[in-house]
Amino acid sequence: MSSNANAELDRWNGRFAAPEYIFGTAPNRFLASQEKLLRPGQRALCVADGEGRNSVWLAEQGLDVSAFDISPVGVEKARRLAAQRGVRVHYEVAGVYDWRWPQAAFDAIAAIFVQFADPAMRRFMFERIVRALAPGGWLLLIGYTPRQLEHGTGGPKHVENLYTEPMLREAFAALEIVHLREYEAELAEGSQHRGPSALIELVARKPGA
Repeated sequence: MSSNANAELDRWNGRFAAPEYIFGTAPNRFLASQEKLLRPGQRALCVADGEGRNSVWLAEQGLDVSAFDISPVGVEKARRLAAQRGVRVHYEVAGVYDWRWPQAAFDAIAAIFVQFADPAMRRFMFERIVRALAPGGWLLLIGYTPRQLEHGTGGPKHVENLYTEPMLREAFAALEIVHLREYEAELAEGSQHRGPSALIELVARKPGA
């Protein structure tokens, strides 16, 4: 593991070592709003799932959920949350570069604030997400736009890690983009995403089914 990867691992382990769930235990509001696209028995993936709030919610909807995160501390908290809520999730400790990314394996992929990724990692991750979606599968993604730097209420401090509509349209040109919107909203997701926020959300479908 490179020194940068070790530093990132240490940073997330340190953040997730807090006794509370730093992003809360409720699902992201945008993800929950897409419940109509989800059906019991579908295969779902949560990318860089952290403490498990989104994977656990998907499992509660009856989906067969896999999730990974680089932080073993975060994954252990996710496992505890799943046990408390009485659901099963296939958790793995892995980073974006070393997770296996099976081809055409998932009916839904949730990428919720995965903006730790610099442009090179983001390109790799987005390409693998497209490949891992099954035909007819849904990508559900939310992140911050560059205006978030004015708010300072969560997210990365580097503008190159933030999302714009043209960036997402280009990155997911192989998908049918059903919904893409930039907007301002008040977030209340644990202690780390709290306050006025500059957001962008994407719903896209892989053709072929």
